[in-house]
Amino acid sequence: MSKRKMIIAQDLQEKHLTEIRELASGWEVIAGRDESVWRSHLADAEIIAGWKKGMEETCLHESSKLRWVQSWSAGVNSMPLQALAKKEVLLTSANGVHANPISETIFALMLGLTRKIHAYVRNQSEKKWHHENMKLEIHGKTLGVIGVGAIGQETAKIAKVFGMTVLGVRHSGKPADFVDEMYTQGDLSTILPRCDYVAVTVPLTSDTERLFTYEQFKQMKSSAYFINIGRGEVVEEAALIQALAENEIAGAGLDVFEHEPLGVKSPLWEFENVIITPHTSGSTEFYNERLTENILIPNLKTYLSDRVPSVNFVDYKKGY
Repeated sequence: MSKRKMIIAQDLQEKHLTEIRELASGWEVIAGRDESVWRSHLADAEIIAGWKKGMEETCLHESSKLRWVQSWSAGVNSMPLQALAKKEVLLTSANGVHANPISETIFALMLGLTRKIHAYVRNQSEKKWHHENMKLEIHGKTLGVIGVGAIGQETAKIAKVFGMTVLGVRHSGKPADFVDEMYTQGDLSTILPRCDYVAVTVPLTSDTERLFTYEQFKQMKSSAYFINIGRGEVVEEAALIQALAENEIAGAGLDVFEHEPLGVKSPLWEFENVIITPHTSGSTEFYNERLTENILIPNLKTYLSDRVPSVNFVDYKKGY
């Protein structure tokens, strides 16, 4: 009888591979980021950790053995969710891995805009000594966190160090540590006029697509900054450009965009009050380590005990 197969389409530390192989004793574990390592094993794989575009052609046919996929990203909107659901494949995400690096990026963008660091970096490249009329402080201000998951909660925690008031939005509306007031998505118009900073951390779902249109930017203070590290499609980009051009908001820090990479003709490149990063807010030296130790291995232990993996289990109906 052939061995059950697990593909890990990532390069892991040897200590983690050893632990996984010991846990899955009797299984064939194929590991490596290079496609040539695992491509010929896709049709027989029962578990895939690190889904890659194009795998569905081999993995989701009627007779495939695939039963569980561990995504290597927090967002799963780019995956073939309908096909996976139809095949009743269990899906778990990497939600939570990014809490530290992305919350750091959110504050880097907020502080950079507030203290005009981006302007001074430009001046430095020109050897230009200029004050830039820098006067704002982040301390004591109000932050709206749109999407209080692991990232949002870590962001709220950091905000309290700056003495900020934190207004949160989450699907359930349930209270969370470090969040002073919690709301649901339907309450956006209530909280946006109160915020000095708005940080968007929601995943892309049918409920969050184009959550921010010109109407939402119009509700914000003209002195407020908008930060988006969630997904580009959560924001109507043309509306954001209009809001910036008409000074409806003070500026923006953007890591995600409707179309990536951001086109060279996009007006967003030209705004002096916009900081752009290339969808790198989650990059960290500890990514694989955290995902493997905190999510993949615990889920594997559960799966091998004939139970449903519970860490970051994805509800196909919700899309996260």
